[in-house]
Amino acid sequence: MTSPGLFAMQPPIDQPSPSSADAKPFGSGHFGAWCEDEFGLPAYLYTCDQTTDPAANTPVTPGILGATEHIHQVGNDRIVALASNYGAVRVRQDEGAPKFLNDFDPGNSQFAGGIGWLTDGSETLATYYSGSHAGFERIFGIGYFRRRVSGAKWSVDQVISAPFGDDPVLLSQVTITNRGSQPATARWVEYWGCQPYEFSFRDFVESWTGIGSPCQLRRRAGERCTHQVQPIGGNRGLLESRHFPGHAPEEDAAWQRIRQQLARVPNGFVAPVKEPQPGASFECSDYPSTFLVSLDAPATGFSTDGQAFFGTGGAASPDGLARPLDGNLGSTGPHTALLLERNLPLQPGEQRTLYFLYGYLPAGFELDALIGRYQPGAAQTLAASCAEWKRHGLQFAVAAEPWIARETAWNHYYLRSSLTFDDYFGQHILNQGGFYQYVMGFQGAARDPLQHCLPFLFSDPEIVRSVLRYTLSEVREDGSVPYAITGHGVVAPMTADNASDLPLWLLWTASEYVLATRDVDFLDEKIAARVSGSAGGSDTVRNLLACCYRHQIRDVGVGEHGIVRMLSDDWNDGLLGTWAGSDFAECAKVGESVLNSAMSAWVFDEYARMLQYAGGRADLAAELRQSAESSRQAARMQWTGQWLKRCWLGPKLGWLGEDTLWIEPQPWAILGGVTSPEQSRALVQTMNRLLRPGPLGAAQMSQGPDMMKPGMFPPGTCVRGGVWPSLNQTLVWALADVDPAMAWDEWKKNSLAVHAEAYPAIWYGIWSGTDSWNSAFSKQSGATVDDPHFHGTDFPVLNLHAHACYLYSATKLLGIDFTEHGVTLRPALPAASYRFESPLLGILRSSEGRYEGWYAPARSGVWTLHIALPSQEALAVTYGEVNGAKVLVKRLAGGVIELTGPGDARKPLRWSLG
Repeated sequence: MTSPGLFAMQPPIDQPSPSSADAKPFGSGHFGAWCEDEFGLPAYLYTCDQTTDPAANTPVTPGILGATEHIHQVGNDRIVALASNYGAVRVRQDEGAPKFLNDFDPGNSQFAGGIGWLTDGSETLATYYSGSHAGFERIFGIGYFRRRVSGAKWSVDQVISAPFGDDPVLLSQVTITNRGSQPATARWVEYWGCQPYEFSFRDFVESWTGIGSPCQLRRRAGERCTHQVQPIGGNRGLLESRHFPGHAPEEDAAWQRIRQQLARVPNGFVAPVKEPQPGASFECSDYPSTFLVSLDAPATGFSTDGQAFFGTGGAASPDGLARPLDGNLGSTGPHTALLLERNLPLQPGEQRTLYFLYGYLPAGFELDALIGRYQPGAAQTLAASCAEWKRHGLQFAVAAEPWIARETAWNHYYLRSSLTFDDYFGQHILNQGGFYQYVMGFQGAARDPLQHCLPFLFSDPEIVRSVLRYTLSEVREDGSVPYAITGHGVVAPMTADNASDLPLWLLWTASEYVLATRDVDFLDEKIAARVSGSAGGSDTVRNLLACCYRHQIRDVGVGEHGIVRMLSDDWNDGLLGTWAGSDFAECAKVGESVLNSAMSAWVFDEYARMLQYAGGRADLAAELRQSAESSRQAARMQWTGQWLKRCWLGPKLGWLGEDTLWIEPQPWAILGGVTSPEQSRALVQTMNRLLRPGPLGAAQMSQGPDMMKPGMFPPGTCVRGGVWPSLNQTLVWALADVDPAMAWDEWKKNSLAVHAEAYPAIWYGIWSGTDSWNSAFSKQSGATVDDPHFHGTDFPVLNLHAHACYLYSATKLLGIDFTEHGVTLRPALPAASYRFESPLLGILRSSEGRYEGWYAPARSGVWTLHIALPSQEALAVTYGEVNGAKVLVKRLAGGVIELTGPGDARKPLRWSLG
């Protein structure tokens, strides 16, 4: 459905024209430039020499990322690889527990993997970037990482790609060219390391005893692994297995000390640590085997002794290149590596491509089957994979601003390529990632995968179902949902586990899924319970959702003002820790959240709409509407005359949000009907004035007394006034119905492209990002929080909010809402022409003002479309078409046009207005 030229990388027409031939496309930033690759997909040409450019330096705690290391994600539906600007590629897999299979730890001669060296004895080329080679090119692509390096006699083009789909493999494609005038023979050495690095939450907590940083403890654990490597028949490659013998005695003792300490005095972040439920564990107990295979021809040499190969030269210039690989497979300790060698005699100008397959073997995968799958078509794998990426997902293009099509495609890739497989729950999930997974070591909060899967309503509903099953299997007997999961299915021992809002996100996502796709059968699917307090049983989706609703009414309940209680937190899981301080326990007991009430007003109505469509629970639907109205009325009482208050912290601390505008409840108040139309318009103008002073999206709070109260985080950062895509996606949604022009502006301000234009020298924020940016109220605006309580710069990318929120809020720009009868569309985008296309739904506006679209739900039916056009455009409509037949235009109050017709996934309901 992609039109020709959709990914043309030209500046938008409302941007200044290039003043020189080397002007970069909009949103390129300092470190390179966006381009279009040979597959017609967006790519980022990374041109920075991070070894000399001061802009490349980021303050980090020594550990997982280096100060000048910038990373790109290469992944599919199961495997995630982190490609460094230095060339090394670390591979993450989540079965057993999230971890790197191949750490970057030079002290142990471990350099991750995905790098290689070509040598003929006189010239050597490496795909590891040391800064010493001028002819080195790096390209971050959709599904791949490419490096090209040229010398006087040779050139190397290495591409590491993750084949589209669910296979736990990466393909290394190495094209070698003899640039000389004489026949010559060279040796290529392919390398992948073997030292694991588990994102252990235990090590994160254990570090508080002072025995080492989380990174140090995780590396010590990786070093303790023993390895066995065996050749694969016919000199095809190497197969490695590993065993973790357990932690050192002093580390086990430290773990017991911190557990005992937390049992006596919880620290406000981590709760007392309980024993995991049967089958769950804090850390991985069974590592998968890894392999490296030469696909196109047998290897001519091999070794597992990384220490002997790298010697003192390291990855830039390994000592072992001076001689053929030694054939030693006896390395079993922390220096174990997978090294394969190929000899290449080439004529002048001759080019040859080598293919290597690296991966791991989780349950259900066999090595011979994987080799058989990729060996015959290795040469076509990259192109075929890119074609699949181009075919999938939703697409959004605005003629006046071509960068939007690029960023939509890129964000879809980054979001879907973050999928991993959690074998404890048996589901593919969208872990929030970023600092929370890679540094802290947990998958949380539960609301995050639910948010992140929402864009896939339009393109890949099976991903939404998988995330819903994952979350539903966590629902406890009382209807509550754990805050986070760590390790292999363990409920993370965190004080936030008593969060008050998590079931609301599950009710929202499940309801929107059924209304969008019409997949009513999903409600009767049985879900097995998998966490403590509910493990062993099963129930239907329908009953589990009702249980979550009962929990909200019965157990969360309301406080003295009729507002939904706060408990340990709502969306803002840092609020009580920042503003309550030593009164945390009392505030968790009596606190009330205006955000929860405003959100409940919308969510309960949405859940009722879904039940009305699905049938069978008219009594519950009626009760939901009453509960929604109660929440609406209670929140309405907290209108200050300018905005809604934020929360009640009890008699001692009182209200937050009386004299400071907090964004959290405001969009939900508009969406849920808490505010009147007049109040909504006034509120929007107030938010524009107080929360939108900088080049990025709206800040989470205004510069008021609440921002300046003592507590964690500097003003203008994190939950003290940062810019949060998760919050601003609902702001865009609310603005779209009140002030479409402001919604359009806000949506663009939350894009990576606008961040890159405003802050070109901040590398994170160009092709990926974090969950919050410092706002204009911060002294380090545009960066992310770097505070003693939270060193966000330690891992400031691969947070899915930076990608998912852009995509989902794009659908709200167009006013797409699913109802019990069909779809409501409010396409008030202030652009002359645009195209939104997805398998589920499309809407296109031509430059002549003609509208057309389709709706293709999974279930057949007759659907009603309510299309609310801008008033002048609505009056100009003279005809309508439904499924190719002209129909009378039925006009409803407010200029809404109604169309009705049949449609399903095989034969969509197609419509047009003109």
